[in-house]
Amino acid sequence: MVDSTLNKIFSAKMSDEDFNRLSDFVYKQSGIKMPPVKKIMLQSRLQKRLRELSITTFKEYTNYVFSPDGQKNEIIHMIDVVSTNKTDFYREPVHFDFLNSDVLPDFIGNNKLNYHLKVWSAGCSSGEEPYTIAITLNEFKNNNPKFDFSIIGTDISSVILQNAAMAVYKEEKVANIPIELKRKYFLKSKDRSKKTVRVIKDLRNKISYNRLNFMSDTYNLPDQFDVIFCRNVLIYFNRETQEQVINKLCYKLKRGGYLFIGHSESIIGMNVPLDQLKPTIFRRI
Repeated sequence: MVDSTLNKIFSAKMSDEDFNRLSDFVYKQSGIKMPPVKKIMLQSRLQKRLRELSITTFKEYTNYVFSPDGQKNEIIHMIDVVSTNKTDFYREPVHFDFLNSDVLPDFIGNNKLNYHLKVWSAGCSSGEEPYTIAITLNEFKNNNPKFDFSIIGTDISSVILQNAAMAVYKEEKVANIPIELKRKYFLKSKDRSKKTVRVIKDLRNKISYNRLNFMSDTYNLPDQFDVIFCRNVLIYFNRETQEQVINKLCYKLKRGGYLFIGHSESIIGMNVPLDQLKPTIFRRI
């Protein structure tokens, strides 16, 4: 009986009507665009949810999503499934070079007393970005004892945030990190069959994680930030939504603070309070 149910789920096909209802809902909830070419991808990713809910058709699942119970319990699960979470340590390394060579000396130079830098990794995925930021900042801190920092990582996916907080990665994920940094900031699993590493506790303690939806009217975070990384997130939104997101980010960015976006993204022509320093690096006016 169980095998029969699983076979029905694996063979379930999503109709155009169900896709349109779900893709419109995903867009309204998260701002993520789901054009028709992504129908097969959505169908494939949601089959796991059908199995977990013992639902055999996408019609039944779609009706569940729009039911009172589904509206209460299923939205976060569905967004977790459709969110794309691709990232790497030291992705787009020029940003971390600029952070070290320009941003940090700028803050130290303008603040002769102790300075606590506050950084937001917006769309942090599984944590590679905030931990790369933390390594960069901690290396700077080692040579500047009056300097300290804290980082907040946010993402729409609650599942991926749990992974980020655990900070456990396959050894191949850290293969390109310089060996001296790898030895300093990562511990190999005692079970060598797992071939995993974990970020050291002192660095994990520098980062807190919160779920945040870029489509929220306001971003309810406790701080204003000196630096915001929001990279490879805007590409999932249309131009109007991109401008809205950037302005809400700027509201949480201190004057003189820095915003980093992805190399495939552009905010040229947008009405936002930013000066461009480099193609993907901006400063709050």
